[in-house]
Amino acid sequence: MTIIRCLALTCLLVISGAACAISEGAPAPALTGTLFDGSRFSLADYAGRMVVINFWATWCAPCVEEMPALDAYYRRHRGEGLELIGISMDNPKDEAKAREFMREYSFPAAFGREMTLKDYGRIWRLPLTFVIDRQGVLRKDGWYGKPLLDTATLEQTVTPLLRGRANSARFAPAYAPPAMLLLPTSHRVVDP
Repeated sequence: MTIIRCLALTCLLVISGAACAISEGAPAPALTGTLFDGSRFSLADYAGRMVVINFWATWCAPCVEEMPALDAYYRRHRGEGLELIGISMDNPKDEAKAREFMREYSFPAAFGREMTLKDYGRIWRLPLTFVIDRQGVLRKDGWYGKPLLDTATLEQTVTPLLRGRANSARFAPAYAPPAMLLLPTSHRVVDP
């Protein structure tokens, strides 16, 4: 009986992942909502700008580890048309902690529960980052590749797009993740 349940769960994960799949080279899904400061965010308002969307949480050690690199990259390149939004997947009880954490960083943030993000799939892995080019096309699908971003990865992935020298074939996923990916506990999002 346990084997049947495991197989059924695996099938559901595969089906649900395929049903909400987004793909590199296609228009990025809409993203709207309210930022920590109360202002409205709409991805559509950023046409002509590069947008990096980073899903994170205060309890996620890799998320906390990559934040300084994201912030330094954002500070260095925002004058070139880069926008970055951090979307916290923290529980409501940790709202104050998330707001306090983001005071150290210069880019805007929002809570996932205050954003329309269903077209990005069920956010079950953190950190998770998507890169959208100036034409609104998804160029990095965070579901593929290594989840943790560092300065070298940002320079390799985002800088050519900022400067208009990107070869879109270069951003195709190197591999497709298996249907059931076993991740360290720090990378998992668990529904309360």
